[in-house]
Amino acid sequence: MAQPERNERQRLRPAPLLFEPSAAVADPEHFFDLESMDDPKELLRRSTELALAFRAATDRAVEFQAVAAAQLADPRRFDRLTTADIARRAEWTEDYAAKMIEFGRSLLNTPTP
Repeated sequence: MAQPERNERQRLRPAPLLFEPSAAVADPEHFFDLESMDDPKELLRRSTELALAFRAATDRAVEFQAVAAAQLADPRRFDRLTTADIARRAEWTEDYAAKMIEFGRSLLNTPTP
């Protein structure tokens, strides 16, 4: 049961992502203003904060992928997709798609507090 505990901790922790103006994004050297920081302590703090935020965002996105896969594979849907169809759409292997469908079903069956 370590996985649900970990997910719950991550949901409780805020993920402060700052969105950059389009002009800054166009510059390939620009990344959340990290390149302009001179203080290594501040650079470490902010880059760590960003890494944690991106990890949390990735975990949440994967959960949404799993839920979508489970919904698409639901046998009650008249337009349900096969595991192979889901794998193709998501650019996954069939084995991974099957695991994601199972994970998504477990998330859908988990009551929200």
